[in-house]
Amino acid sequence: MWRLKKRQKAFSSYHFFSDYLFTFAAIMIKMYKYVFPAILILTLAACGNNDQNAGNETVEDNNNPAPPAIAYNIVKVYPHDTSSYTEGLVWYNNEMYESAGNYKESRLFKNDLATGKTTKSVKLPDDFFGEGIAILNNKIYQLTYRENKVLVYDLKTFQKIKEMQWPHEGWGMTTDGTHLLISTGSSNIYFVNPDDFKIVKMIGVTDNYGPVGSINELELVNNVLYANIWQTQYIYKIDPESGRVLGKMDLTGLLAKSGIAYNPALYDNTTDNVLNGIAYDSVKNSLYITGKKWPATFEVKLN
Repeated sequence: MWRLKKRQKAFSSYHFFSDYLFTFAAIMIKMYKYVFPAILILTLAACGNNDQNAGNETVEDNNNPAPPAIAYNIVKVYPHDTSSYTEGLVWYNNEMYESAGNYKESRLFKNDLATGKTTKSVKLPDDFFGEGIAILNNKIYQLTYRENKVLVYDLKTFQKIKEMQWPHEGWGMTTDGTHLLISTGSSNIYFVNPDDFKIVKMIGVTDNYGPVGSINELELVNNVLYANIWQTQYIYKIDPESGRVLGKMDLTGLLAKSGIAYNPALYDNTTDNVLNGIAYDSVKNSLYITGKKWPATFEVKLN
């Protein structure tokens, strides 16, 4: 009798364990069937929608040729306000407009190119970090860095008209005459409706190494984009339809060619006072180029 009970107990335990394994296996099969695909889809979606794409890959795509170098000539050098942490630069109706960044220092201002002196200015709230600007339909649009705000001003008076929402970081901005084109520090450039700031389309910037990240200040010149690449000495020429890099301008050592006295230690690779700021003068067919807290603005012509 004792053996029988022991057997029955063992038999019962065996069935309990088998049932447990069967139930566990069934659960795992269901999880694999439903949960795993869902996780995979979410992962792929997250990768596809990641605006902060690092870009700047190091493995070259041999099927895509390297962008050619763009030569340039310095036409003239003008003084620049060294207190301006330049984030945006626009030449409009023979006047220079600039956006300066940094918290507690951000402002929108207009300056005299010949002297570098400010002629009109408006300060941003201390908790706003000013970024790229564009002028469209007699309004100035100014991005902010991480505040998800776009500030809209009257062109003549600099009076703020309204604030608009922007879901990404704000870096550079320009216009094609219809849309505002915005960079976010990733490899993406967004075409945006200026009335409601809805995204119309997006392009991804690529070169022979793949996605190009850290795209900053933008300028549209004869239907071609020019962009500063953050913390580099390069300006990239970009096809606004495909996002393909068409050329690269190496501006290494530009500041040393200014003929203006400055402290090199304030502009070396350990600081953020880097090349940033592109404006186009359609009358002269020249670019104006400067940098963050640089003492000079350069007028250059492309070869």
